Amino acid sequence: MTRAISVAVVVLTFFAAAYAQDTMPGDAGDTSSPQYETAVFAGGCFWCVESDLEKLDGVGDVVSGYAGGETQNPTYRNHADHLEVVRAPYDPSIISYRELTDYFLRHIDPFDDGGQFCDRGHSYTTAIFYQNTDQKTAAEAAVAAAEAELGREIVTPVRPLDRFWRAEDYHQDYYRNNPVRYKFYRTGCGRDLRVKAVWGG
Repeated sequence: MTRAISVAVVVLTFFAAAYAQDTMPGDAGDTSSPQYETAVFAGGCFWCVESDLEKLDGVGDVVSGYAGGETQNPTYRNHADHLEVVRAPYDPSIISYRELTDYFLRHIDPFDDGGQFCDRGHSYTTAIFYQNTDQKTAAEAAVAAAEAELGREIVTPVRPLDRFWRAEDYHQDYYRNNPVRYKFYRTGCGRDLRVKAVWGG
């Protein structure tokens, strides 16, 4: 085998591996498993929303990111007009978009329009981002049901998704990679206590 052919084989193998990694079943960027759909939610700190959603059967590898703003290529240091969001791949034969949305709403404070828990400011406000008419209809029904259950209007808007921007690698699976720091943050921020106060249980 000539050197040129050897180099070509190495390059093709690299790109094939990268493609396979990007399209693993359950990944939010999956294109090889058509049964998976995606849901995008903003619920304050994306570490916490990622952690909550990955507990559910039928949900794959949730990805933290940014959405809702106009800044191109936002970063953690430069995303003031974006919200912290997660993109959750899910198998609708196991869990529906409506079930995901109901669950999401019950793990945030839907009355807070200034942020979530100890995280304040626009980037930490809540939203449900829909990607098609069916998602919009289901999200609006979930919001209406939550308002009926709680007996008051909630502030979490239902918004169209323009584009999802993946967050930096160190934000992905933060709760798994930094369990002590994550637990300290979540407890100190009072997230679970406030959710219990709003929703009971």
